[in-house]
Amino acid sequence: MQLTSDKLDAHLARQLAPIYFISGDEPLRVMEAADAVRAAARGQGYDEREVLTVQAGFDWNDLLSGAGNLSLFSQRRLIELRLPSGKPGTDGAKALRAYAEQLPEDTVLLITAGKLDPAARKSKWVQLLDKAGVVIFVWPLNAREFNAWVQQRMRQRGLDPTPEAVTLLADRVEGNLLACMQEIDKLTLLQDGGVVDADAIISLVGDNARYDVYGLVDSALSGDGARSVRILHGLCAEAVAPQVVVWALAREIRQLAAMAAVVASGQPVQQVLTQYRVWAARKTVVGKALTRLKVGECHAMLQQCAQIDRVSKGQAAGRVWDELLHLTLQLAGADVLPELARMEQVL
Repeated sequence: MQLTSDKLDAHLARQLAPIYFISGDEPLRVMEAADAVRAAARGQGYDEREVLTVQAGFDWNDLLSGAGNLSLFSQRRLIELRLPSGKPGTDGAKALRAYAEQLPEDTVLLITAGKLDPAARKSKWVQLLDKAGVVIFVWPLNAREFNAWVQQRMRQRGLDPTPEAVTLLADRVEGNLLACMQEIDKLTLLQDGGVVDADAIISLVGDNARYDVYGLVDSALSGDGARSVRILHGLCAEAVAPQVVVWALAREIRQLAAMAAVVASGQPVQQVLTQYRVWAARKTVVGKALTRLKVGECHAMLQQCAQIDRVSKGQAAGRVWDELLHLTLQLAGADVLPELARMEQVL
């Protein structure tokens, strides 16, 4: 049967299936689901553990022969099969089908795998694993789910974050769950519990180039073209990857386009900022941009972002930092040509 990862603990409290297949491209959530299965197995006396990792030259007979061999030291065992690519190949698919069709006694098989494409999820071997045990597909969290996840994890560690702190931390780790957990661990040590606000996140969470990129975005939103040029020049001089810069700008412009459409329908800017959960410290700069930019301008800048991304990857002709300057000054509502000429002198 298929389960979502949030239902796994309740399932394990009731029963232990002979097979668990956990697949996804969120390493932390896959790891935590596997940890829960391991803990449940140990709690029910599955003391022996064998780990098999599928890599070049792996012999799938090892899985079948291992499942058939009885241990002299334990009556119950856990076999872990690690399938990083999520692709077992022809031999692997046959072996997994054979295992699922003839389950060994007193054995739990835990398979962790990379993300499967839609065709693989419908394959015979996955269907048989589903029929014989439990299948969990771990999907990436959307923005709202990720913020809820961050808030939950912070509270589990004794922290009481404000909504602004949750949003800021989520933004700074770019959806990376492992990086987020590392930052929460750091906050737990440095903050020693209690309320965590946006200022605490800014002062305690490690600075990196992305934070300077956030400064570039806010400077452009506020209409400060000169400061935007200085920040962009600094990012270039420090050899920050241009893909990081275009990511930050595109992310903000995409949000602006959605909000600008609502403003164009007649809703007040402040109401729209609240509706889109713009945190208090950024309402002024985002509000300035919303009063200055129209929906069509935002969509045109999004098309520029796609073009800049292609330039940065060598898929289109152009000078990537010139293109970024042009985009940044458009976002700032500044005169592009004089600033572009100045930037060309220093790049």
